[in-house]
Amino acid sequence: MTPVLLPLGALLAASVLAAPMAGAAPQADRPASAPSGWEKVDGAELAEITKDSDATKQAPLAEGKSSARAAEPDVWAFASRYNGRFVATEKSYAAPNTGVLRARSVEFSGSWEEYELEWDDATETYALKSHANDRYVTVEQNYTGNTQNVLRARSTSVGGWERFVFWYNETEERWALQSASNGLFVTMENNTTGKLQYVLRARSASVGGWESFDLYSVI
Repeated sequence: MTPVLLPLGALLAASVLAAPMAGAAPQADRPASAPSGWEKVDGAELAEITKDSDATKQAPLAEGKSSARAAEPDVWAFASRYNGRFVATEKSYAAPNTGVLRARSVEFSGSWEEYELEWDDATETYALKSHANDRYVTVEQNYTGNTQNVLRARSTSVGGWERFVFWYNETEERWALQSASNGLFVTMENNTTGKLQYVLRARSASVGGWESFDLYSVI
């Protein structure tokens, strides 16, 4: 089937953020207060968004490509607001970079750009599972240098390194991801060159252009 992408900008602003939101309790390993102009988004709020089909539009699907799975309400795609490219899981990369996430796809082409979001009530965080290899996205805190805190879809289970907080800026209609394990925001490394160009890393203490994403529901 040909997937459709539901952009979650104006729809979220109109329906979800109109009501007060309860965020997770501050923890020592993450900022104690919300970034200015941003709101946390929980699992119930994302589920509510997908019920409205009025804002759906045809996905920019690459020629000859199709979604690998039937339509599911918890399948999502991310695009960097800075370079306009969709985030893909590089499952064919050799170790130690197998499964790294990069904002490099000009078009949405299927499973490599698809992620399931699993909400956990106990921690009030999300886990991201890549459809490219059925692995959870991990923040590699033990890596060093320019790959420290890189995002990789490599885990078969969910622990602290696989937990994320989602933020939405209603005014600018953009999203940010924050690692629950180190408290830092996910950045698209625009200046990195070579095979890791546009790689995602949880390494920023604030949100700017490189930390901003568009979020789509694949339906």
